[in-house]
Amino acid sequence: MNFHVMTLFPEMIEQGLSNSITGRAKDKGYISFNAINIRDYSADYKHHKVDDYTYGGGAGMLMQAQPIYDCFQAINEEIKKNSDTAPRVIYVTPQGSVFNQSMAQELAREENLIFLCGHYEGVDERVLEEIVTDYISIGDYVLTGGELPAMVMIDAISRLVPGVLNNDESAMTESFNNNLLEYPQYSRPEEWMGKKVPAILLSGDHKKVDEWRLEQSIIRTKERRPDLYEKWLAENPPKPEKPKRKRRKKSASAETTDNADINSQTKAGGIAAEACESENNEEKK
Repeated sequence: MNFHVMTLFPEMIEQGLSNSITGRAKDKGYISFNAINIRDYSADYKHHKVDDYTYGGGAGMLMQAQPIYDCFQAINEEIKKNSDTAPRVIYVTPQGSVFNQSMAQELAREENLIFLCGHYEGVDERVLEEIVTDYISIGDYVLTGGELPAMVMIDAISRLVPGVLNNDESAMTESFNNNLLEYPQYSRPEEWMGKKVPAILLSGDHKKVDEWRLEQSIIRTKERRPDLYEKWLAENPPKPEKPKRKRRKKSASAETTDNADINSQTKAGGIAAEACESENNEEKK
């Protein structure tokens, strides 16, 4: 998995991603990330200027189309040397679709992703129309640039790339998998500040532990994220209960008949027993 970031602050990307899980994953070759300075493609060779005033007036400066386009073209040419698949180009913007776990899972299947990090008042619309395939936001608020959101997405996507996590199963049991939040977890000691680890987790019964964890995930999601709980409920509707068989009530006449039959059988059995006993007595005499 290869991440390419078009930015005015490449050192911010490199320093932010070179640590922890993403840093180790890069060292092991599971992912790569390349931060490219858009200023290197400026036509202003002296000052490397990449912004200008907006047409129509307004506060602030706008990133120009040409340096961004030339930067993209250089990245794309390098990608073509090793891949026949066109990369997806993500523009990080508050106007985009809000990033979530299912989106991370989708993007993790790509071979190359290019992120465009805007600054100032944004980016000339014409280059966005020319190169961008996805408009993505990490939330309904405004930041000074696209570098932090790009790193957030790269971190989330990287975790889903095979081999990045030591235990691939953990990526499938984390929050938002199947629209459920993660269940509560505990470590040693068994009791801390009067709070004990739930007994079921010490039982060694893996089936019951899994059932408990699912139950806790559902409860936690319902309490903390009712929006996610509604999605989960829509995908996992409760199974309708099987209708219970109603025992047919017997009529009074039928019950009388049954009782008469039982009494007659009991009497017949008693008579038969008396007859057998009588015969035995006669034989003894």
